[in-house]
Amino acid sequence: MADRMIDNIDSRAGEAVRHYWSMRLQQRQKQIKGSRRDQGTRSAVTGGAQMDGFIRLFVDVIVEAGIPNSCIFFKKNLQLPGFFRPTKEWDLVVIKDDMLLAAIEAKSQVGPSFGNNFNNRTEEAMGSALDLWTAYREGIYLSSPQPFLGYFFMLEDCPSSNRPVSVREPHFKVLPEFVGASYRQRYELFCRKLILERHYTAAAFIASRSDSGLEGRYTVPAGDLSLLRFAKSLSGHIIGGA
Repeated sequence: MADRMIDNIDSRAGEAVRHYWSMRLQQRQKQIKGSRRDQGTRSAVTGGAQMDGFIRLFVDVIVEAGIPNSCIFFKKNLQLPGFFRPTKEWDLVVIKDDMLLAAIEAKSQVGPSFGNNFNNRTEEAMGSALDLWTAYREGIYLSSPQPFLGYFFMLEDCPSSNRPVSVREPHFKVLPEFVGASYRQRYELFCRKLILERHYTAAAFIASRSDSGLEGRYTVPAGDLSLLRFAKSLSGHIIGGA
């Protein structure tokens, strides 16, 4: 069952991409018709639910790995205790027999403004991981084995996200890989480093255009950050810890 789900991961991801862009379009049109246009592109994100297709994909991977739906939390009861703050709400949580098996974040970003949002996204992801792992070290999750911590990110593929970005170096030189890197390249580096530094068990990164995304099209900028690799890691971890 798990192999069949993983074999179909590309088509399922396409459905999730299509759902994402369709939801953004519907929410924007609804708010425009209701004369409630928010500032900037916020009109397309205040309704939420865009990432549901991806979360459902991960849910199916987990179910086919042997976890009953009753142990999978999506939409509600997503709070997990932290060390630096009381709780953090994740996008998907798996708890079986009072053991935390997995927690997943699924995020996205669209243009036209990428600068401040990039900083916010990276700081949020790093802070969430630090908070959970420190809480785990302190025994807050009782007898839980080391959980799967997953990070999924989808970026709008557009001129602004692919354009080289300058860096300011008034005092010290930045790492060479950031010099002239676009936001798309920065996100790729970020997701890869999350894994290399063991902040997350696995990360996936895809890019999609707003027009062809409505047809379910997307690209995978780096093979080591593919959804297939992410799903295999998630399934293997669940099977081993269930």
